[in-house]
Amino acid sequence: MELFQNVHSYLAYIVLAILIIAFVNALIGYASNKDFALEKDFRISLFALILSHIQLLLGLILYFVSTNGLKAIQELGMGGMNSAARLLALEHPVTNVLAVVFITIGWSRHKKTDNSKKKFGRIALFYGIGLVLILSRIPWAQWFN
Repeated sequence: MELFQNVHSYLAYIVLAILIIAFVNALIGYASNKDFALEKDFRISLFALILSHIQLLLGLILYFVSTNGLKAIQELGMGGMNSAARLLALEHPVTNVLAVVFITIGWSRHKKTDNSKKKFGRIALFYGIGLVLILSRIPWAQWFN
């Protein structure tokens, strides 16, 4: 389990970096009215999608086997948890599932148009929402201890 936890923690840095790159790339593409390129824009967005799904899968595995996830809710109940425990057991997983849902919606919606500006706009909007959600529920105190 410790291996999953370490991979989940370190992969989070890579996921954040690629999501930021994909979001900024989409903003720049949208603002500059450039063509959506398969060699660059498509691959950056796809890589962000894939990594966010892998990160979610690792997180879900941890949620069901870790003492900080479902077991914490079962043992302590919602009233018995402090804010740090509630963040790990409830807020972090629920918010990050929603974030990956938004990223997936952005990916799906960008594929349904041939207009480059709309492609960039959809990726910027939905990946941006996903990024903000992820940033809002990272257990920062644990990351830097």
